[in-house]
Amino acid sequence: MKQRVIFLLLPIVLFFNAALFGAEVPYLTGRVTDNAQLLSPEVKRSLSESLKEHEQRTGNQIAVLTIPTLDGESIEDYAVRVFETWKLGQKEKDNGVLIVVVPNDRRMRIEVGYGLEGTLTDALAGRIIQNVMTPKFKNGDFNGGIVDGAKAVMDVLDGEALPETNVNAASKKTSGFFQIEGPELSITERILMGAFIFGIIGLFTAIGILTPGFGWFLYFFLIPFWAMFPVVVLGSGGAFYCLITYLIGFPLIKLFIRQTDWYQKAQKDLRTKGQASIGGISISSGGSGSSWSSGGSSFSGGGGSSGGGGASGSW
Repeated sequence: MKQRVIFLLLPIVLFFNAALFGAEVPYLTGRVTDNAQLLSPEVKRSLSESLKEHEQRTGNQIAVLTIPTLDGESIEDYAVRVFETWKLGQKEKDNGVLIVVVPNDRRMRIEVGYGLEGTLTDALAGRIIQNVMTPKFKNGDFNGGIVDGAKAVMDVLDGEALPETNVNAASKKTSGFFQIEGPELSITERILMGAFIFGIIGLFTAIGILTPGFGWFLYFFLIPFWAMFPVVVLGSGGAFYCLITYLIGFPLIKLFIRQTDWYQKAQKDLRTKGQASIGGISISSGGSGSSWSSGGSSFSGGGGSSGGGGASGSW
């Protein structure tokens, strides 16, 4: 019992630990704050001069921050904290951009101020991360990845179009078979979407496993759901693994449970009495299957600043 309580409380403890003891926001000492020491002195000096020239010419304030790790905090939340603390951009224009790179966590983000979201859209920020920065980082070239990423941001703000590249397609071909590529969602969005999707199809999967007779109908009925819904959270690679696990795991668990006494009793009751009870839930047989009821339960639903715009990525 004690182990079960600890297991249930562990995620809550980890969440509050990340919230209370997450990475500190460093002092704004310049346009490039390289706390992770990824940049050479020459590159740091050159990049700072480029960002200064861009700010003097356009008024847009771009800052680069590298930090070794976020100690469990999401990069989206941390980027917003840094942005609001540093107050990037002019007060009435909110025209600031923050580029954050976290090498130990293999994460990066481009955080965009309110005033520039129409120019540097989430989609464009995502393309800069995937097409410009990620390939360099995968090769260990942090100097080139950060400089090229910052230059791409300045180009977009200057009205120039990003060049079309085949980097994404090439990286997908060369990535390992077990590489999971998903949509650009924050960890919070993934958790919420995953809880909703897997909660629903997981419930019907459990019903299928526990129900005599009718369960095999649910097995085949749920195959397209397990094939498509996980794509939203895990990407095509993760959805493929989920489908394979479902196709193999469901029959194996079903065959194992069929040997238990309570399952055989429920199966016998359905044949002889037309109904059975499993875990307090009543099952009644029909013409072509079974129906479930739980007795009274029902289902029903009901200075400058950043607005959270931008994109995140990993390598």
